[in-house]
Amino acid sequence: MNKRQITLSDLAKELGISTATVSRALKDYPDISKATKQKVLALAKELNYRPNTMAAGLRKQESRVIGVIIPEIVNHFFSSVIKGIMQVAYDSDYRVMICQSDESYEKEVADANALFNSRVDGLLVSLAHHTESLSHFEDFLNTGVPVVFFDKVPQQANMAQTSKVAVNDYQGAYQMVSHLIEQGAKRIAHFRGPMMAYTSRNRYNGYLQALKDHSLTFDEKLIYDTKDITIAEGRAFAKRLLASSPDVDAIFCITDSVAIGAIDGLKSQGVKVPDDILIAGFSDWQVSAIVDPPLSSVAQPSLEMGKKAIELLLQEINASKNNLEVNFQFIELPTELKLRQSSIRNGK
Repeated sequence: MNKRQITLSDLAKELGISTATVSRALKDYPDISKATKQKVLALAKELNYRPNTMAAGLRKQESRVIGVIIPEIVNHFFSSVIKGIMQVAYDSDYRVMICQSDESYEKEVADANALFNSRVDGLLVSLAHHTESLSHFEDFLNTGVPVVFFDKVPQQANMAQTSKVAVNDYQGAYQMVSHLIEQGAKRIAHFRGPMMAYTSRNRYNGYLQALKDHSLTFDEKLIYDTKDITIAEGRAFAKRLLASSPDVDAIFCITDSVAIGAIDGLKSQGVKVPDDILIAGFSDWQVSAIVDPPLSSVAQPSLEMGKKAIELLLQEINASKNNLEVNFQFIELPTELKLRQSSIRNGK
């Protein structure tokens, strides 16, 4: 036989028996003789027969596969989320199909369509930065396939019948900016993310509230909008900030990648961190603790987020299979400050 996946029909043809008999023999049905079972099992082993679990799942109206759409796989935060998802999925006898949108709305739409056509049992999604329309998820909901959003979650009305898991971005930003103020900072810039994203808006609002509560004046000139949230943007913005606002004494960045870029940009201009300007990020990447100087950041429980997201999804899949009412939830996980040298001045 050619090198391809061996089917039940191949085994049946080779042995001169029916496909049904082969199937029942492999499942150890009592009405199949011991001799026939042994012949079927021996040939299946010889030809390396593997059951088609997808086809079996379709007959049962389930695939035992969960679809996941994330912006970046290489990002430490998302890789940790995926680890949490896969731990729970495998323990529950599900497999995971992962798609990367690269923060592109167009790729996100294509990924959603591909996963829908693959008949996944449920979908987990962290939205791309610039996603506004969510119509590409409506096919899932209209056909009873549950969708759970995590991290960057939607606020649109047509996604009200979905569960969501996020961290308290507002709280984390508020606490970190308050820390910078306690270190003596008065002119704090913010390199923020695309404001379409739930995470970016909440971190920006936390920044604003911290300024207000500490009686500091908001200056729109200190706000810089990233497009792709990259190291390069952080580096470029830091240089521009020094030229336009030389009195700035701290920068709070949307993520650690932007903050690391900002540190590099400041160093290239002879500015010392933290002596001259304090820097803080968000996400607490592993590399944040080993950059020079070590970066203060807001840590997110990414592993727990992945576990919570898929636990909600599996609950909804089981509820749907048993015709039970689904209780849609919004779970908000706490953050934690990881304070390091980049934001601590004069040993405070």
